[in-house]
Amino acid sequence: MNAFGTIDRPTTHDPKKQDPTMHRPSAEPFGPEFPLRDTARATASRQNRNLEMQLIPEALARAHMHERLREAETERRATRLAAARRMQRRAERASMRARRALAMAVMN
Repeated sequence: MNAFGTIDRPTTHDPKKQDPTMHRPSAEPFGPEFPLRDTARATASRQNRNLEMQLIPEALARAHMHERLREAETERRATRLAAARRMQRRAERASMRARRALAMAVMN
């Protein structure tokens, strides 16, 4: 398949629509007498976009893990609070038992 051009600028046979900066490859050696378009910025932009696209799953995984860690921390706090309330009630019951025992001892 002899297809010239690029995906961004496909070659056309209509001279009016042809990109003037695109040249068909020739049998002549390629040298400095053939002007080239500066594609460094486009290539860098494309590579950057590809890098960003490749990093999207990593960013999503990082966000998911951050959310899971936050949920786990919230759950741990809730568990600690429930345990603290249980211990507080237990301590209050022990205090009431001690008061009753003291009152019974004083009355006898």
